[in-house]
Amino acid sequence: MTTTENSVGSDFARLSHRISAAGLMARRPGYYTARILVVGGLFAAGWVAFALLGNSWWQLAVAVFMAVMFGQIALLSHDLAHKQVFRRRRPTEVAGLLAGNLGIGMSYGWWMDKHTRHHANPNHEELDPDVDPDILVWSKDQARASRGVPRFIGRYQAFLFFPLLTLEGLNLHWSGIRAVRQPGLRRRGLEAALLAAHFVLYLGALFTVLSPGMALLFFAVHQGLWGVYMGSIFAPNHKGMPTLTGRPALDFLRKQVLTSRNVRGGLVTDVALGGLNYQIEHHLFPSMPSPHLRRAQPIVRAYCAELGLPYLETGLVESYRQALTHLHEAGAPLRNRS
Repeated sequence: MTTTENSVGSDFARLSHRISAAGLMARRPGYYTARILVVGGLFAAGWVAFALLGNSWWQLAVAVFMAVMFGQIALLSHDLAHKQVFRRRRPTEVAGLLAGNLGIGMSYGWWMDKHTRHHANPNHEELDPDVDPDILVWSKDQARASRGVPRFIGRYQAFLFFPLLTLEGLNLHWSGIRAVRQPGLRRRGLEAALLAAHFVLYLGALFTVLSPGMALLFFAVHQGLWGVYMGSIFAPNHKGMPTLTGRPALDFLRKQVLTSRNVRGGLVTDVALGGLNYQIEHHLFPSMPSPHLRRAQPIVRAYCAELGLPYLETGLVESYRQALTHLHEAGAPLRNRS
């Protein structure tokens, strides 16, 4: 370590100094301008194709395409929420509301609050909303304490995980609706109006252009595949990694690294997962622009090696295997009781 690093303080502070010295926290306005234009253009092109095709079976191909585009817009909303795109709060909020609420029918404010709590305490069974045992159980302790739906599903949740993801799109919609119906959400009225506009425009387009049967089929394919895509993006990141309880004696660096998993891959993986395949780097530096995460990885990995800190990186398929294995093991107490 350099003399400057030795004077910084904590392990994370020394890593942060290296990252900042490499210029990796700098904004990337050109990148995000191009990305917004490409994703926005493809999103618009999908709806133009939808209108031109009319009541055709080819609309199912459009449904698949739009499922991917909804996922890409969700990833842009994610980067906006972490202030990776704009420095100022107002343009961040405006873009987030337009992309999330109006664009894909997902409450930007609700998701930002939920995701912020996840980042503060990843994989913490009492504090991370992503491991609430509302449908699935994430540890044997949660399985033993489960009641109702989690207790029923938890026995075979590893086999049901991907089928259940077909409902994730609907869950995101419903969570937004619930959020705007309750006090406490910032800009609640605006969020509600934009969500309502999305549902009116979306369902209106489906039932105007398509026959009722085809509209329902388009809806099922589009929403189902969007849910699977969203779940496939986020499942590799923490599922199957250690869960925490109580007040763990871990500093910020170790809490983030030990509960996160990276996914190896090239450009296609980076685009498909929105850079979240560099989950360790993203959790350590959430405001870092996503194109810089790849460059930050060797710095973080080498630093973890210096500290003797485990740094997990796997292939995409292996990440799913580990996640499903963990789910199966977490549900063991429920199978043993049957």
